[in-house]
Amino acid sequence: MLANGAKLEYKEKSDATGAYKELPGLKEIPDCGVEPEKVENTGLNDKNKQYENGIGDLGDMTYKFKYENGAATSAYRILRKAQESDKVLSFKETLKDGTTTEYDAEVSVKRTGGGVNGVVEV
Repeated sequence: MLANGAKLEYKEKSDATGAYKELPGLKEIPDCGVEPEKVENTGLNDKNKQYENGIGDLGDMTYKFKYENGAATSAYRILRKAQESDKVLSFKETLKDGTTTEYDAEVSVKRTGGGVNGVVEV
């Protein structure tokens, strides 16, 4: 399945019944899932090493957006405002086939640099 058609929406975490609003200009979605750490737990009488699954790290959810700063409704302005006020937002990622992933997160925004024929992204 192509990533085309995926969207990322947000709302205030405190707004339990409110509707999500789409963040415009989404260009790339991250990997999603957990790989548990492999923990070695071999006894002195074992002939081979023994392993157990440990806890996993969810990692960072890093999305890419088109850089647009001309409107208050741009993803850049919305996310910067959340970052500057230390707000935790609720997010909902929806794939083209209807699969959704919902989570709450603090926001950190970073604008990329650029060069000749290079695109600036958020």
